[in-house]
Amino acid sequence: MSFTVFLGNLPLWVTADDIKTWLQADNLVADSIKVIRNPETQESKGFAFIEAPNAEEMQSVIRRFDRAPLEDKLLRANPAQPPKGKGGVAPVGFMPPRSAVPGAFVAGGPPRVDGVDRKSRGGKKHKKRTSNQPQSAFAEELAKAL
Repeated sequence: MSFTVFLGNLPLWVTADDIKTWLQADNLVADSIKVIRNPETQESKGFAFIEAPNAEEMQSVIRRFDRAPLEDKLLRANPAQPPKGKGGVAPVGFMPPRSAVPGAFVAGGPPRVDGVDRKSRGGKKHKKRTSNQPQSAFAEELAKAL
């Protein structure tokens, strides 16, 4: 079982060594600390993962850092969620096969969830765009220039 803490809303200057120092100051233990960085620029993305040795230590880290002020921000700490697959959707293993959910997928229409058409769930109504209608002021200016 994994005891990983997600630590978010970090200022971009924070390093793994900074987090390690903060943990040691509070007598907290971490097996590893990884600040997530943009692979192209190596700039921090503003969050990190802390591997705790056990559930008790994980909860102590969360209690210490969740909503802790740092500069003009409040840090966020909570148990890390399992990673999502590419494209921001859950891996295939988390979804039942189509045949297991009768009527869940309707050909030619939006996916149905629990037999309820997503269009009928309410919420914000969107005006359908026509192909010649600009999407933004920038697009409108660009269309005029062309």
